Amino acid sequence: MILTTLSNLIHQTAFFNITWGNFVMIAVAFLFLYLAIKHDFEPLLLVPIAFGMLLVNIYPDIIAAPTVDAAGISHAGGLLYYFYTLDEWSILPSLIFMGVGAMTDFGPLIANPISFLMGAAAQLGIYVAYFLAILMGFNGKAAAAISIIGGADGPTSIFLCGKLGQTALMGPIAVAAYSYMSLVPIIQPPIMKLCTTEKERKIKMAQLRPVSKLEKILFPIIITVVVCLILPTTAPLVGMLMLGNLFRESGVVKQLTETASNALMYIVVILLGTSVGATTSAEAFLNVTTLKIVALGLVAFMFGTFGGVMLGKLLCVVTHGKINPLIGSAGVSAVPMAARVSQKVGAEADPTNFLLMNAMGPNVAGVIGTAVAAGTFMAVFGVK
Repeated sequence: MILTTLSNLIHQTAFFNITWGNFVMIAVAFLFLYLAIKHDFEPLLLVPIAFGMLLVNIYPDIIAAPTVDAAGISHAGGLLYYFYTLDEWSILPSLIFMGVGAMTDFGPLIANPISFLMGAAAQLGIYVAYFLAILMGFNGKAAAAISIIGGADGPTSIFLCGKLGQTALMGPIAVAAYSYMSLVPIIQPPIMKLCTTEKERKIKMAQLRPVSKLEKILFPIIITVVVCLILPTTAPLVGMLMLGNLFRESGVVKQLTETASNALMYIVVILLGTSVGATTSAEAFLNVTTLKIVALGLVAFMFGTFGGVMLGKLLCVVTHGKINPLIGSAGVSAVPMAARVSQKVGAEADPTNFLLMNAMGPNVAGVIGTAVAAGTFMAVFGVK
């Protein structure tokens, strides 16, 4: 009995089931934890994602689906399976958008509406990646789900994957999206410097006009009505984004603003991050399809940055040097990281240059732009 008990205990350890692929993914999890903790690369995202990745490659059943055995007895699924179900149902991405709205000041965008154009131009990467994915053999829906990585918006990537029925690709797409979001300070500056001259990077922009309280209250209402009338499928994302912002700007529901931007937001980030990380088992992640997705995501992100900067250059010419092209790169919707990168690159050219508030306009426009791009794909494929 003693020997049998010891044998059972030994065979219950992960050592008898772990593969070389699991070791690779565990190493990737350690790398993500290192980048998040040592270098502060989006730790709120990378820490839970990396830990979910670590857990699933040691104990795969943590995300196992519910089963019914031969005797007809039901067995519950793993803990993270239920978290992941909330991703598939688009609940967690929508709640994240509510939190983002409650934390975001749309004042810079209202004060400088031309920012909408740069936010739209930065979506170039999405459409470039879409056609490249088609050429690489992905079907239309899969290509659309992959291409949205170019918006540097993890929640929208997860949302569109679920809506288009591409849950098999959700893990690689979500990890790629969040990874590139965290690597914004590394990926964007070389592209920004390559596409601009030192003279352009030194351009100082005028201080934005003050935005009235009435404008800030009307903005989320008007955007919701206009966007959702044109693309009703964007209502879960745009609607929740603007609802959170209305909480913030109305000034009469401070408790809701605080809850949406703090407690609720961070709870959702934990659930979403760990469940996304748990989709990256070695069997699901280490394959050619995943490598294609990661490569396409990088291409999408680079072209998104390129598109924003190039429109910024055009607007610089049109306005006779009043717009610094660097703020166009913030049109990818990694808020507020992309705007900070615009500020950093501008300050490197001229330490007295302050672009952050001007860059926040394209940055928050990019959030709306990515949601609109997702809604456009859903409309194209007839998804409601």
